[in-house]
Amino acid sequence: MKIEKVVVVGAGTMGSGIAQVAATSGYAVTVTDVIPAALERARATIGKSVEKLAGKGLLTAEQVQAAQQIGTALDLEAVREADLVVEAATEDPNLKLATFSALDALVRDDVILGSNTSSIPIATLGAATSRPDRVIGVHFFNPPPVMGLIELTPSIGTSEASAIR
Repeated sequence: MKIEKVVVVGAGTMGSGIAQVAATSGYAVTVTDVIPAALERARATIGKSVEKLAGKGLLTAEQVQAAQQIGTALDLEAVREADLVVEAATEDPNLKLATFSALDALVRDDVILGSNTSSIPIATLGAATSRPDRVIGVHFFNPPPVMGLIELTPSIGTSEASAIR
């Protein structure tokens, strides 16, 4: 399956940065958050970031336009259209487990669920779903638009196909 649509869950510093990186890399992107002000801040942060990077010649006009087209949503329903979901919610184990359980009920069977967690075992998050083979750590370094480094962390239950897509 080809990944075309990415949904980022969480519009904080990491979520907005991940959304920007995905959009400027050519993916259609939506960011979700339950807090409207967080989505507004994410949009403003992304706008300033792409303006700065474009001013340095690090982004093309097309990449700037792609970042400006990032969609937003106040609930998880947006993940229904996703090919890849990257969770970047607050580093709270209960919140992340509940989020993965909810994502599992909403996404197609072939969707990969990634987490930007830095402290919760990926196997634990996978166990909150019916698809632990499709759960992987997708750890971006801060700030994602500048660092250009992603650590993929499969768990013992992550399938090889999910890890190399």
